[in-house]
Amino acid sequence: MAILLRNTVRLPMLIFTENILIGTKNCNKRFIMTSRTRLEKALENLEKNPFFDKYANKIAKFQQTSPEEFLQRVESQENKLQRKKVCLPKSSHVQCLWAMSFLTTKMQLPWAHIRKNNFSDHAFKHTYITTPIFYVNGAPHIGHAYTTVLADAIARFNAMLGSSVILCTGTDEHGTKVEKAAKASNLPTPEYCTHISRQFQEMCDMFQVEYSHFIRTTEKRHQEAVHYFWNCLEKNGHIYRGKYSGWYNVSEEVFVSDADVVQRSTTNINEAFTESGDVVEWTEEDSYKFRLTSFKDDLYYWLKNENVIQPAVYRTRLIPLLNDLQDLSISRPITRVPWAIPTPSDESHTIYVWLDALVNYLTAVGYPDNSFRKYWPPTIQIIGKDILKFHGIYWPAFLMAAGLEPPKKLVCHGHWVVEDKKMSKSKGNVISPLTAMNDFTQDGLRYFLLRQATLREDANYNELKIKKILNAELADTLGNLINRCCSKSINPSRIIYKSKYENLGTQIASRNIIALEKLGRTAKEHYEECNLHLVVDAVMATLRMANQMFEYHKPWVLSKSKDPDSIRVLEAVISLALENLRIAALILYPIIPRLTSNFLDFLQIPTTNRSWEDTKPLHLTKVSSDVTHVSTQDVLFFKKIRN
Repeated sequence: MAILLRNTVRLPMLIFTENILIGTKNCNKRFIMTSRTRLEKALENLEKNPFFDKYANKIAKFQQTSPEEFLQRVESQENKLQRKKVCLPKSSHVQCLWAMSFLTTKMQLPWAHIRKNNFSDHAFKHTYITTPIFYVNGAPHIGHAYTTVLADAIARFNAMLGSSVILCTGTDEHGTKVEKAAKASNLPTPEYCTHISRQFQEMCDMFQVEYSHFIRTTEKRHQEAVHYFWNCLEKNGHIYRGKYSGWYNVSEEVFVSDADVVQRSTTNINEAFTESGDVVEWTEEDSYKFRLTSFKDDLYYWLKNENVIQPAVYRTRLIPLLNDLQDLSISRPITRVPWAIPTPSDESHTIYVWLDALVNYLTAVGYPDNSFRKYWPPTIQIIGKDILKFHGIYWPAFLMAAGLEPPKKLVCHGHWVVEDKKMSKSKGNVISPLTAMNDFTQDGLRYFLLRQATLREDANYNELKIKKILNAELADTLGNLINRCCSKSINPSRIIYKSKYENLGTQIASRNIIALEKLGRTAKEHYEECNLHLVVDAVMATLRMANQMFEYHKPWVLSKSKDPDSIRVLEAVISLALENLRIAALILYPIIPRLTSNFLDFLQIPTTNRSWEDTKPLHLTKVSSDVTHVSTQDVLFFKKIRN
């Protein structure tokens, strides 16, 4: 049958274009076939689509009738138009929506079995977490270290919950800045990229970042993935040849608007400066452009979800940018940017480094092989605030244009400053994590970075503060309680007691037990919101209470008594203190995995009992109250840092 549909109505799974007649066969034309049965199935699938609510009013307004009446209308036209077929006219402005059309000769649903906001049965079973890939125009600094350990901590937390976790990171190795850095180092560009990329891998290894894949954009597999992705955008009608005139930010390798230019050069009319001091040059050139403006409404709707970008302050910064969207130049003449991936069909142009870089998240999980769908879309993508626009506007628009789902969540964080001053090579205050760990240890520096930073604001790197925090919390509050429980004067046999500490009966013990019962739930909420500093706050508050409980009961006095009641109290006090430490170690494991693993080994906690479920206090479980002896070796959780 053939159905005449007039006017244009854009639906997430339907494309109705002006004066389209739906037909059947023609090898040189595009046709769309439907039927009552197929349309009923389409409507059923449409209602399951998470974007259905967005378009429901438009559907109703367009039809001006109920679905049942519309189906009757379709059936009445079927007899009249049964043998007619009219081809779909070619039109450069016909859009392939990001949800993709199911109206093809074979009705295919790329988002089959849609369930809530999870677009893939496989993706629902996996947690896919990414860091941005790091630009190799310089060595790693503490900002890079923070991003990677933050992603690793979130990945480890999700693994404790029982998820199958994939964590990807890597290096971004194309662009003019990389080529200039290589020349400054007197190294061939490929060799330079390998040298710096290895430093980032070394950083990950030093700080126990358990990545699943480390992607480099100079890899052959990545170039193939980028070409495939480009061809998808081009095939779907989202790339066109155009001319661009505007200000080009040399250091960031991106075009900027007139509003970003705050000062013109007094000596060169084609040169100006941004507010941050970056040089911009007036550039006019041919380029391939991406129809970014076509996705304004879809980007608005994607950002409508309050949880899609956290914290919310960064989401509110993005939304106003949608008002000034312009089509995006996604290629550069090879004469200007030679160190980049050539466009697939025109080797006189190279692909914009940001389009190249963003596709890494697909490459890392196997794209374009269909196996990548097991992990798509990404569950959490960790980014710094300086690359928010690229990940919060360009990236979802690229994915929509390719018919792929945008990431479920972007977690954005602030920058690191050094003693309240921006890191700068000219100031000589760029902090290398590989150097800083010599002063504070890998575990100590990782703890400080995750403990100090908040997502909303810039974090301050201050050596005096680092020493104070590490000594007060890791060495004293946590480490000292461990030492006291196993000291020769209080517990010479180093027995791990599992006595009924809930029967201690004192007010301080009762408060400690209540805090312990709440700790796992509270920490879980903070982890889920990526507020790791609040996780540490909650743990340290409980441990301070445990130290107060220990002090109150004076176990060093009880240990000298021969009275059975005193011995029972002693065992209960040690048991409660050790239970505080066991739960604290489990909760802090994503933040300081090596230290806490060593302590859990000391307590002889099996690896099978280190899930998030095990953060529940033993008195709320059915664990037996047997007694386990620890080894005779000394335990030092964290050595105090001396001036």
